[in-house]
Amino acid sequence: MGTMRSLLMTLAMLVPAEAALADDYSETIELFRNAGTSAAFFNNSYGYAVFPTIGKAGLVVGGAHGTGRVYEHGKYVGDTSMTQVSVGFQAGGEAYSQIILFQDKRAFDEFTSGDFQFDANVSAVAITAAAAGTAGTTGASVTASGGKRDATTAGKYYKGIAVFMIVKGGAMYEISVAGQKFSYKPRKASSR
Repeated sequence: MGTMRSLLMTLAMLVPAEAALADDYSETIELFRNAGTSAAFFNNSYGYAVFPTIGKAGLVVGGAHGTGRVYEHGKYVGDTSMTQVSVGFQAGGEAYSQIILFQDKRAFDEFTSGDFQFDANVSAVAITAAAAGTAGTTGASVTASGGKRDATTAGKYYKGIAVFMIVKGGAMYEISVAGQKFSYKPRKASSR
């Protein structure tokens, strides 16, 4: 347990110290809206969860963590967090943005029902301009991003979910078994 706590503290240092402002969410959403094939998913998605920054680090045992927001038909409806623990051959650290698009209400409801975990067949498409790469939620191998705004990608829905990521910085080599787990908390209604 102490090792996990130390790992999560290391991850916290990788993530920028500034709080994730609403502008960070808007900017991240715009990056994905303008990034190749991921842009087309916005036209037919029921909703999405966006993570402006996820910090990831590992040396044999690794982990990742990030917080995000969930949107239904473009309206902010709640907060989410992602935690990932991995074991295997890995070394380094990186930061990336991630978006999860929900094809329909069923997929959205499944994600927002409480604790959600990707099954082994879900993978994230790494959006890069210089080279294509994929990163599965059960392990990752990502090349460096050459540019965000003019990137092209290939992706598809799997069980109503499509996942895209943009590497922000760092370097990590990983061959591991990992799974992303998410929690969801509805947005509190403002009292007026």
